[in-house]
Amino acid sequence: MSPAMTTTEIFLIAMAIIFTVPYLIWRFCKTDYYAPLVVVQIVTGILLGPGILGAALPNYYNFVFNSVVVQSLNGIAWWAVMLFVFIAGIELDLRKVWQYKRESGVTAGLALGVPLAFGSVAGLGMLAFDGWLGAQGMRWQFVLSVGMACAVTALPILILLMEKLEILRQPIGQRILRYASLDDIAIWGVLAVILLDWNRVGRQGVFLLGFAAIAYLYRKLMINIPERDRWYAGLIWLAVCGLAADWAGLHYMVGAFLAGAVTDSEWFNLEDMDKMRHFVLLLIMPVFFLSTGLRTEWQVGGAAVFAAAAVLLVASVSGKLAGLHLAAKILNWQKGEASIIGWLLQTKALIMIVFANVLLDKQIISNETFTALLLMAVASTMLTVPIVAPKLTRLKGIISRSR
Repeated sequence: MSPAMTTTEIFLIAMAIIFTVPYLIWRFCKTDYYAPLVVVQIVTGILLGPGILGAALPNYYNFVFNSVVVQSLNGIAWWAVMLFVFIAGIELDLRKVWQYKRESGVTAGLALGVPLAFGSVAGLGMLAFDGWLGAQGMRWQFVLSVGMACAVTALPILILLMEKLEILRQPIGQRILRYASLDDIAIWGVLAVILLDWNRVGRQGVFLLGFAAIAYLYRKLMINIPERDRWYAGLIWLAVCGLAADWAGLHYMVGAFLAGAVTDSEWFNLEDMDKMRHFVLLLIMPVFFLSTGLRTEWQVGGAAVFAAAAVLLVASVSGKLAGLHLAAKILNWQKGEASIIGWLLQTKALIMIVFANVLLDKQIISNETFTALLLMAVASTMLTVPIVAPKLTRLKGIISRSR
């Protein structure tokens, strides 16, 4: 570290890079159609990581992203992603799912199950080679983790993309949100199974029982306090749930999702909720993207990582589309519906990156597997709008179908 600059100054240089570089790329390269700002931020995080910038300019990289600065950035990143997952949990609306339970159950089950199977096969193939399994991971955990990563739908990013396509408030948009909401719950449930630690099973049981009891009291409290106090109470609840889940060995992000899942969106002004999501994405999530990029590695070889990412992308997209076409046959959808819904539900981005971060933290996957999953998530998200937009133009009648 240069004696002429303090840690604070270097930290602020890092923050300036985090916010400046992706914004300039997004604005001047006009990437919004195929890569919204959030996707550009993720890609920039990879470019600023050790595999790209660190390899090209090691001295500069080690100066700006030294251990003290990275530790400070990680603290911001942890809170950013907890807020993001908390909001995703709040936005789940299970009452609509129950209203259309057969259609939602069949569609969500196939949209999750088929790509899970395809991805698990890809995971088995990866285990035939060294370098993909994490130091603490078991084979079944790795296979299930890769399969679920291929099955994930990123609900918050899906909302942003449907807003861009002007279908979020349309019947088809609401249908897609129902399917994605069910899959979101399944994703976190499977993650809890993957993370199940028999050495800590007593703690995990205490956490789940305590959570159920305290969540009941929390809900009673939220109903009886003024709306202006609910965000403060919610943030305290978020911190406590994250702490308790991490203590139990389930990871703080599982706690963050559970904290949001038992929080009703109707307790908050809808406009305030939208603003909250917007400002979390604007103000602090870019730090998480950079923190994520700093964890990418290419030690098994860049070509191998890209090849693995390509295989995972094919498994993810083909599995999702196959599942939706099967649902369309069972439920007698119109021609073209399965393709539109399938392409939208294969959007990965943030939630899969959050999911992969948890797996990396627990050393179930290696840094190389994490990098391959990250590349797959970015590619799948970038494909969505360019493919779906022309389909919506040709099949306008589908937009108004409520079921």
